[in-house]
Amino acid sequence: MDQADHNFQLDYIEFPATDIEATKRFYSKVFGWSFADYGPNYTSFHDGRLGGGFTMSAQPVEGGPLVVLYAKALEDTRRKVIEAGGKIVIETFEFPGGRRFHFADPNGNELAVWSE
Repeated sequence: MDQADHNFQLDYIEFPATDIEATKRFYSKVFGWSFADYGPNYTSFHDGRLGGGFTMSAQPVEGGPLVVLYAKALEDTRRKVIEAGGKIVIETFEFPGGRRFHFADPNGNELAVWSE
C-alpha cells in the first residue's frame, strides 16, 4: 500500500514536551515505544502502528484533543503509568463497550487508556 491508499487517515501526531529524556523514559517503560532523536528538542516515536513525535517548541495545552490508547490489561497499564511517574487525572470508569482512565504524562499532556 502506498501513501495514496492512506488518504485522510491519521499518519503522525505531535505532542508538546518539556523534558525529552523524561518523555522517552515514560513512554518506553509504560508502552514499549521506540524513539529516534532529531536534535536536542525533538524525538520521534513509533508504537508499532502509528508514528509521532514530541517537540519542545510547543507547550502542553489543557483541553486539547484527547488521544486514547488501547491496552489488553487496563489495571496493569494503570500501575505502569503511576510507577513511571505519570499522574492519574480521571480514575478508571466504565462506558458502553469498555473501561478507561485518563493520565497526564511527565509533560502534562492528558491521554487515556481503554480496554474492553
